[in-house]
Amino acid sequence: MGRSAQTRPDQGVTPAAFVLENTVLQAPSLVPEIKLHLADDALPLWHKTEDELARIGLPPPYWAFAWAGGQALARHILDTPSLVAGRTVLDIGSGSGLVAIAAAMAGAARVAANEIDDFALAAIAVNAEANGYAIAIESGDLLDDTADADLVLVGDLFYEKPLATRTLAYLRRAQRAGAAVLVGDPSRSYLPKEVLSPVATYNVPTPRALEDADIKRTTVWRLADGA
Repeated sequence: MGRSAQTRPDQGVTPAAFVLENTVLQAPSLVPEIKLHLADDALPLWHKTEDELARIGLPPPYWAFAWAGGQALARHILDTPSLVAGRTVLDIGSGSGLVAIAAAMAGAARVAANEIDDFALAAIAVNAEANGYAIAIESGDLLDDTADADLVLVGDLFYEKPLATRTLAYLRRAQRAGAAVLVGDPSRSYLPKEVLSPVATYNVPTPRALEDADIKRTTVWRLADGA
């Protein structure tokens, strides 16, 4: 747990050091079994605008928050470990690594977490270490590839149209290649509900600084067969 409010990546600080020095190790509201390095409302990272983040060379820190979709999906995995037990799992757009860590905790044979942001990759690594699980980290944009996994997990990636379109195309290819697909999402603007089947629903406590409600009703979805 770090306490420096002034650490910035343009001062030569590594992404891992930046994560540790600007977050607090704490449990997400719906998944108390897991500890993550998350931004706290007392820390400046919470309050930085996107313009300020861009000025100091830091992408928006999605990795620093436990989003509702990821929390619901992680909760569902921990409550239903047969979904992942003995399987190879890929978490796309992993953010903090919450869903990937839940899959490892539930008994997956191998878990990979994918991100495009160096700070997110660092967050996944330090969070996996904090929980005592081995997570393979896959960097870069995989959305034009084909998934090499038995199960593909997606938490909260349908918030922008271009990203949502590419994500759905990727998930369809993964399904055709034999993978199962689970999505955690609180009905973001571009969630393709027409090709998804609801599996479970959770009420996720969320801070008003992140969401438009104190509780986000969030569903775990399965990509429908033949979608």
